[in-house]
Amino acid sequence: MSEIGVKALDHTVQETNIWLKAIEQRLGIASRQHAYNALRAVLHVLRDRVPLATAVNLGAQLPLLIRGIYYEGWHHAATPTKDRHLEEFVDGIFQQLPPQFPVDPLTAARGIFEILWEKLDPGEFDKLMGHLPVPLRNLREPAT
Repeated sequence: MSEIGVKALDHTVQETNIWLKAIEQRLGIASRQHAYNALRAVLHVLRDRVPLATAVNLGAQLPLLIRGIYYEGWHHAATPTKDRHLEEFVDGIFQQLPPQFPVDPLTAARGIFEILWEKLDPGEFDKLMGHLPVPLRNLREPAT
């Protein structure tokens, strides 16, 4: 018997848990809730800094439940936020995270960018990164 009893929903729950577990491991945290909070914060700040078409393309690549997190509360602005500095981006993430979050926002951003790079189509991820200022593109550290 499946977890929920609906094959399509079981699959999306499993896929979401795979993402959250990867985030836990990447960030060195042992909490699905913290992994969810980090993913949500970074996705919200990221989607508000890219053009509409890029934001929609990114959303379309995400698993169904994560797509819901991504689009939660979104009202597309006519002009994306133009934070040119890493500090502004990281501060946006900090504002989205709950108090006393166990990982600093820069580490959370780096970890989520790594997960996006691993899980998304490489060409689409590169297009997404192309819309970001250079300091934000560097959040995805090269593999060591």
